[in-house]
Amino acid sequence: MKGESAHGIRACPACQPAAAPYALLYFRIMQSIITGKAYVLGDDIDTDQIIPAEYLAYDPSNPKERPYFGMYANVGVPESQRGLPDGHIPFVPEGKFKSEYQIIVGGKNFGCGSSREHAPLALAEAGCTLIIAQFYARIFFRNCVNGGYALPCECDTRLIEGEISTGDQLQVDLEKGSFTNKTTGRSYQLKPLGDVKPIIEAGGVFEYARQNGMLAR
Repeated sequence: MKGESAHGIRACPACQPAAAPYALLYFRIMQSIITGKAYVLGDDIDTDQIIPAEYLAYDPSNPKERPYFGMYANVGVPESQRGLPDGHIPFVPEGKFKSEYQIIVGGKNFGCGSSREHAPLALAEAGCTLIIAQFYARIFFRNCVNGGYALPCECDTRLIEGEISTGDQLQVDLEKGSFTNKTTGRSYQLKPLGDVKPIIEAGGVFEYARQNGMLAR
């Protein structure tokens, strides 16, 4: 992949975020069907809300410290906005490292703010495998894909306003480019993954580069 997509994805080491050596390739083998409970957030969810700066003291390259990124995922989101429509639903229960919600549903400009790669890492550590938003901040999208953390999908439908509620059971079919809210029976189309799909299937940009002879194994 020599060009750059609308989201700025490049299959070259120079474009990999600086913290990439600890990327865990959470979706090394991409499943075609992903199911899980939805956790709904609003518009303009920024990286400081996803993982506040005070928790960046943990070392993601240390296996004993890395789980704490999952423990504190989304703790910066205002309580009234945690788990819409009702709010006041923690993404990760207090004192736990994993969330019961595998799919995050957001609105516009998801992942805005700083460029910290710790944000998608925190969501992945908590057990999130897939995010569906109207659109993403460019660097957050790139970090999700390049690091192999969580699968960032886009949907034009305004899902956070009456379409999906926190706790709804979703089934995403990546091959068909659609998903169904099993709780309500409604189905929705996803935007095509486009030229990031091979990177996602490889498990991140470094793994993609190795598989295509751009980097030595």
